[in-house]
Amino acid sequence: MSKFEECLEVYQGEFKKLGVKYDADLLRKVTKACGPSIYLADASKVSSSDKEELARVKANFLTKKLGISDDAKMDAGIKAVIDILGASNRNKYRAMFYYLLTKHFKKESVFA
Repeated sequence: MSKFEECLEVYQGEFKKLGVKYDADLLRKVTKACGPSIYLADASKVSSSDKEELARVKANFLTKKLGISDDAKMDAGIKAVIDILGASNRNKYRAMFYYLLTKHFKKESVFA
């Protein structure tokens, strides 16, 4: 099994633990779009308590990838995702975080 497939299995397991239904095809596409960051311990996770990290999520994913520019909507989307994953959950994987943001903003077409 490839490292990519191993990462996908981890994310699918985490979603199942959280009781979150997910689209496996979309999760695969979002994970692929994350690039090599999914293989690096620090980069593979989103620190929801780090304001600089959340600013990068806004700039690099929400604005550049999904085309969202409304700051208040971005904040609300990020808060919704953190609520789903759990604020105290240390395993807020970037691919899962981005997947949930994509679903929240109904931007699945970006990965079609």
